[in-house]
Amino acid sequence: MARPVASDAIDAVPAVLSTWMAPFAGGFTRPTFANLLVLVTGALLAPGRRTVTAALSSAGLREGVTFSTYHRVLSRRRWRGQALARTLLGLLVAAFAPSGPVVVGLDETIEHRWGAKIKARGIYRDPVRSSHGHFVKASGLRWISLMLLAPVPFAGRVWALPFLTALAPSERYATAQGRRHKQLTDWARQLLLLLARWLPGREVVAVADTSYAAIDLLAAVGRHLTLITRLRLDARLFDPPPPRRPGTKGRPRVSGARQPTLLQRLADPKATRTHWQRVTITGWYGQAERELVIASGTALWYHPGKQVPVRWVLEPRPSALRRPGFRSVGREGGS
Repeated sequence: MARPVASDAIDAVPAVLSTWMAPFAGGFTRPTFANLLVLVTGALLAPGRRTVTAALSSAGLREGVTFSTYHRVLSRRRWRGQALARTLLGLLVAAFAPSGPVVVGLDETIEHRWGAKIKARGIYRDPVRSSHGHFVKASGLRWISLMLLAPVPFAGRVWALPFLTALAPSERYATAQGRRHKQLTDWARQLLLLLARWLPGREVVAVADTSYAAIDLLAAVGRHLTLITRLRLDARLFDPPPPRRPGTKGRPRVSGARQPTLLQRLADPKATRTHWQRVTITGWYGQAERELVIASGTALWYHPGKQVPVRWVLEPRPSALRRPGFRSVGREGGS
């Protein structure tokens, strides 16, 4: 248990901050929660890196306190992160999404950390500095984050508000520890199913990038929420299986006629009977309206032994409408 907080440290915590943090008090012991308030106060005031030392210095407690007391709040971690994340999600949903679907973002970020004790770091593709023709590697810790995507009134646009993160170690680290390596889709499945369990009775929509366009992931979470991601252009799409005729022997069909791939629809819309339509999107990246040309339909994404119903949306780049083979976006969902 952490040591009791000093009286001068208590004076450094604003009363309004204690009120804001009150919903999280149940996850800590009373002395630890008091020390946590001091760290949060200092972290809000720290102009540079938010370390324990910087937090205490910003709170005016650099002298006269035992630094190890506050380090133990994080190093011993006698509190449950999932319980705190669930409390934070409840507060965010109540404030920004009290009704309607709850839209969350799923993405990973790389924390650049080095040191003898940083064992779980690996080498990954840097999504910020890389492009389609330029690959940049980055070394660090890979975190997967769930974020509530909600419009913030004073910002005039949608903000991503993180509430739950999970460390996704490298394959080399898992091998060294004698554990099974979990891929990004494995972590995503656990996080999304946990999210659906935290929000019973609410419609949940998750938005992710191409890394999560996996048929196994969609099949696992499709009954609990809707997942929107980029679909590969050569995905095997089929019609639903036709109704079984009376007296037919053998196993029932699991899929119907094969549909054209998204790449074929782009190359020859007339041959594939792809109908394009214009739609107007409001609030495009916080700006005014934007008109898009899209094609949409439903299909069964089928792979031997795996299948999941999807709705695909194909949207070509306006600058590429004059040439074949331009890039498109396929979106898929669990319903």
